[in-house]
Amino acid sequence: MNLKQQLENDAKAALLSGDRFVATVLRDFKAVILNEEVAQGKRDEGLSDEVIEKLIAREVKKRQESAALYDQADRSELADNERAELAVLEKYLPEQASEADIKTAIDEAIEQTGADGPAAMGQVIGLVKQKFGNTADGGLVARLTKEALTK
Repeated sequence: MNLKQQLENDAKAALLSGDRFVATVLRDFKAVILNEEVAQGKRDEGLSDEVIEKLIAREVKKRQESAALYDQADRSELADNERAELAVLEKYLPEQASEADIKTAIDEAIEQTGADGPAAMGQVIGLVKQKFGNTADGGLVARLTKEALTK
């Protein structure tokens, strides 16, 4: 079963079980998928699981940022809601790579490219993201790469 079908089935199951919050979050995310399908002109064939995972990661990041902003504004009830939505969506992301695995991949990429300064950061990040795909957080990869190249 592909990821889109799983999301639809889980939304139906949430509605049938009376969990309106989860159903609403998944229905809203289905709208994000539909918008992307239309934007890419792939409405008939649909999006690949890899693209859907990228959309999920983007939505998770939005919710993390929103929760942080709500916390700064002392609006904990809104921040809690964003975190609850984030928890629902995170279930559909692949398991994230550990920081140690990312550091190892960065070291290998630096060795492979011969990078020796921050100017080569893009090359190193590109190789690491190519290796890990959606299983590595881009912000973490960038931060660890910058630390490794500025030593």
